[in-house]
Amino acid sequence: MNGEEAGPPGPKVLRLLLFVGSGFLFTVAINRWREMERRSIQKQEQHEKVTVSESSANAVTKAIK
Repeated sequence: MNGEEAGPPGPKVLRLLLFVGSGFLFTVAINRWREMERRSIQKQEQHEKVTVSESSANAVTKAIK
């Protein structure tokens, strides 16, 4: 034959829908992963700022004594 499948178009449509659906699910998963990473980085930066401000406050207290 010429490379086309014989039979009803149902399986082809089903494969197309599965392909589109899996693409959608992967996109959602990737976006959630990026959001989790972004939040983790923000928490680390916030923790570093708190640590730096505490250490500078301790240094000032020691210098005053």
